[in-house]
Amino acid sequence: MFPILLILFSVLAIVASGVVFKGIRIVPHRHVWIVQRLGKFHRILEPGLNWIVPFVDVIAYRHSIKEEIINIHAQTAITKDNVSVSLDGILYVKIIDPFAASYGVKDPYFAIEQLVQTTIRSEIGKLLLDRTFEERESLNVQIVSTISEASKAWGIKCIRYEIKDINMPDEIRKAMELQMIAERQKRARILESEGVRQAQINESEGRRQADINLAEGKKQSIVLESEAAKIDQINRAKGKAESIYDIALATKKQIQILAESVDDVKSEKAVAYLIAENYIKAFKELAKESTTLMLPLDPMNGASMIAQATSIYQTISKEKTKNDKAKLIKKMIDADKK
Repeated sequence: MFPILLILFSVLAIVASGVVFKGIRIVPHRHVWIVQRLGKFHRILEPGLNWIVPFVDVIAYRHSIKEEIINIHAQTAITKDNVSVSLDGILYVKIIDPFAASYGVKDPYFAIEQLVQTTIRSEIGKLLLDRTFEERESLNVQIVSTISEASKAWGIKCIRYEIKDINMPDEIRKAMELQMIAERQKRARILESEGVRQAQINESEGRRQADINLAEGKKQSIVLESEAAKIDQINRAKGKAESIYDIALATKKQIQILAESVDDVKSEKAVAYLIAENYIKAFKELAKESTTLMLPLDPMNGASMIAQATSIYQTISKEKTKNDKAKLIKKMIDADKK
């Protein structure tokens, strides 16, 4: 009987060891497992060593909480201007709620892929063909925003979406190439015309500036000439005034000397001689300047002219004061000059 019991205990030990071994579960890092007990959600197994009840607990779902890449195959969409284009891209997603990913949708990644395709068609339909290429970055952002809003119930977060390529029919592509060539030629002609226009503006501005400089030069020249003429006239006037002043001083000096000499008896003959000399000079100058000449009664008789000059001197001698004599001498000299 003892051997039978030993065999029974051995079998029970083996069975227990198998049951215990079957209940041990090791969850990899960055993974979560969903445990169901008798067909109902029980708990979530975290990374590491875990144990479940064999034949009662079942691992229903295994999820990776790492970022996943979903390749979105080429999808046909129609733009706002009725052009058919084909787009393909890559979607980056991550499970943030394992419970919702397990029980919110049957196949979360397939559901996300279908949602991306419908969203792409919807967003492309809002844009013109030309804007589709220009708004590529904003289109990616809009698709991510729409998918993230819809996938919250599935426990999945859409991180980003990138359009890999946009294809279109060959006819449209050739038409766009011709349009691009025409646009570049148009810009080239515009730039060329702008260059010619700017060159003409610069040329006219240069001529205008040259005319202004020439006018300014002429103006400065005229101003300098007028200033020079003014200075010359001033200098001439000053010279003439100084000359007149010097003559007046000399005349004054001469008159003073004559006035002082009148009282001197010895100088009577000298004064008479001087008056006679001035008298003769006056007739000489008058003969040079005019064709009409008034002569004394006997111009050939020098003695009569000297006698006349002597009578002038005697008239002067009869004056009472030297000042009166000087004034009279001056009057006589001025009369001789006239």
